[in-house]
Amino acid sequence: MKITMPNMELGSFWFWSSVCLLAVTTTTLLIQIKRVHSRRLPPGPRGWPLLGNIFDLAGNLPPHETLARLGQKYGPVMWLRLGAVNTLVISSTSAAEEFFKKHDLSFAGRSINEAMKSHAYNEGSLAIAQYGPRWRMLRRLCVSALIAVKQLNETVCVRRKCVDELLGWIAEEAERGPTGYIEISPYVFMMIFNMMGNLVLSRDLVDPKSKVGTEFYLSMQKLMHWSGLPNVADFFPSLRCLDPQGIRGNMDRDLGRAFEIIKGFIEERMQGRCLDDQTNGKKDFLDVVLEFEGDEEKPGKMSDRDLKVFILEMFLAASDTTNTTTEWAMTELLHNPKTMCQAQAELIEVVGLGRKVEESDIDKLRYLKAVVKETMRLHPPIPLLVPRRAVEDVKFMGYQIPKDTQVFVHAWAIGRDSAYWDEPLTFKPERFLNVDLDYFGQHLQFIPFGAGRRMCAGIQLAERVLILVLGSLIHSFDWSIDGTPEDMDMRERIGITLRKAVPLKAKPVPRRTM
Repeated sequence: MKITMPNMELGSFWFWSSVCLLAVTTTTLLIQIKRVHSRRLPPGPRGWPLLGNIFDLAGNLPPHETLARLGQKYGPVMWLRLGAVNTLVISSTSAAEEFFKKHDLSFAGRSINEAMKSHAYNEGSLAIAQYGPRWRMLRRLCVSALIAVKQLNETVCVRRKCVDELLGWIAEEAERGPTGYIEISPYVFMMIFNMMGNLVLSRDLVDPKSKVGTEFYLSMQKLMHWSGLPNVADFFPSLRCLDPQGIRGNMDRDLGRAFEIIKGFIEERMQGRCLDDQTNGKKDFLDVVLEFEGDEEKPGKMSDRDLKVFILEMFLAASDTTNTTTEWAMTELLHNPKTMCQAQAELIEVVGLGRKVEESDIDKLRYLKAVVKETMRLHPPIPLLVPRRAVEDVKFMGYQIPKDTQVFVHAWAIGRDSAYWDEPLTFKPERFLNVDLDYFGQHLQFIPFGAGRRMCAGIQLAERVLILVLGSLIHSFDWSIDGTPEDMDMRERIGITLRKAVPLKAKPVPRRTM
């Protein structure tokens, strides 16, 4: 027998359910606020009841710029309450030194947004998994299978092939377009995506003939879009089940499709192994990680889900960050023509007019390396790094930081810290010449890849790709913009990475270098 509820009763039911939910949420928040305020917390703006400091981040500026301005007022160690989420913001070199050198382990956890919990993605991820034995196993596997020096040296030809394709695409598009001006970023993204496809799966993925590869590429772009959107459910956990913005639902759909595609790649590889067991001793990333598939309860083994997450993350980690940095480097070079001329002059001196830029040239391209470093100082790809989480109550710089506090290490502000940088807002690659200053986590005034236990594992690969791609672009083409360098739009916007608010468009003219 079907039971129906009268409209009046149904309305009353939802009304009182909402009242109860609001009461429980309010009570929980008030208890948390009282507990937190009984401690000695860092300074910060006074928040609103329930909402906390969310309105302090509202406005026309991107969140990282707003936080930098608040840090100038309240200090380099600042406390915020974003809805129900206690948040610590670290925005100076001295505070970063205290954080990474003395409290790295206490803040080794991850603060995970709702989108990244889709399909339990966070449980199999290297970037956002909680710190522990399983995370260490994933990191060792990533390094040994993909980014160890031996592996990098054996895959030089793969990166060379993909960069050649990039140069071909750009030349063809410039000739075909009515004005010759092209948007650089999409081509670099496709090149990085294909490069990872070759390193991980031994195949091109962006190919007009590959329907599955193109679908995988589009799925990846959707995943990065949903991951980068502000989500009210991250600030108010009681709303997670409602998914008010539909972000979790969209992520479930698109991540599920990406997993289906990866499953097809795995099945294809397994069928190929059955037909031909001859690998000539060469293994790609997929071959290596398949050896770890099994019961995740056993040491050193990964479940089928974790295997797919691990493969997908290689694309997520490399594609947008490298693309973003390349676009900003090209933007800064076109914004500073003298710097562009100096970088091109070095390429002619080191590489010459008769050949392409090779990875073997990188160590000699000191000025170009300085250009990349200076780009990442001013425009770190993830300006607040991947949020950390306090795994225990911590006494930090005289303040009591409660367990489960979310931590933003403000790499964007630290890279502009006037206490450590001369003319911090000026693009000046020369500052990196003749000094021992790198981005491997030892010099805490410059941490675009993070530092400590949770710093990026792929720095060696990222460095090679960035210098090879940027060097090839400016050695193979002369570039011009529509307008003057002074009129270029240098505004930023933040999603999953720090992108240009207005994508860079420039006109490439082939140089007589070959």
